[in-house]
Amino acid sequence: MPAEKHENPERKAELDALQNALAAEHAALYGYGVVGARVDDGRREDAQKGYDAHRARRDELSRRITALGGRPKAAAAAYALPFPVPDAAAAVRLAAELEDRVAGAYADLVRASAGARRRAAAGSLREAAVRAVRWRGSGVAFPGLAERTSAGSPSPTATGSADAL
Repeated sequence: MPAEKHENPERKAELDALQNALAAEHAALYGYGVVGARVDDGRREDAQKGYDAHRARRDELSRRITALGGRPKAAAAAYALPFPVPDAAAAVRLAAELEDRVAGAYADLVRASAGARRRAAAGSLREAAVRAVRWRGSGVAFPGLAERTSAGSPSPTATGSADAL
């Protein structure tokens, strides 16, 4: 009789949080395509830097998932935007929203990780929070936790549909 495979619950929680962060990065990359197409010329460089940062994080997360024995989830073909983005002002709001959602996913990863991996997740959370402040012009008290104010639930990126931003 074959022995049952028992996976370490902490490792599974971290792998799930990594997959959720990867999903948030996929969504952010899609969203930054919209942002880049709609922002004014003065913010286009910010959009490109944000896109590049999320692409690098996506690649890093894929490597970490593979190293832990997982298979990185692929990006969806398209994502539903949280609101219409007809102009530059809406694109700026979208960029800040994308960063808030990514920060939420990294907050979940911070909680699920330990040691150097936790420090890396905290650094990613901090970077998303800084980009959100640059887009919005102001910050929040606890970046990555703003989504939890209603009923203390996990971030939308952790529980939401894979095709929603």
